Amino acid sequence: MKDKIIREVYSVLENRRDNPINSYTSKLMSDDKKKAEDKILEKIGEEAAEVIIASKNNENIVSESADLIFHTLLLLAYKGVDIDELFDEFARRHK
Repeated sequence: MKDKIIREVYSVLENRRDNPINSYTSKLMSDDKKKAEDKILEKIGEEAAEVIIASKNNENIVSESADLIFHTLLLLAYKGVDIDELFDEFARRHK
């Protein structure tokens, strides 16, 4: 199933959080001059704006939405949220 990729991506994000390497995601989740959470939230804001622009221009909306979802997953992984909590919330809303 295609939704399996969300769990796989999330697992990688958790691994990069717990075992940082020289990667984009590890760097976002690491504190340096700027707090990690602030860096991630800035990216989410940037990606949300890009989704809005993509929608208004009728172009790249899938790519920009994937970026927004990725960075939202990154925030959840950084905050230690179990991915099943997200799926449970969607299931609860689907009823």
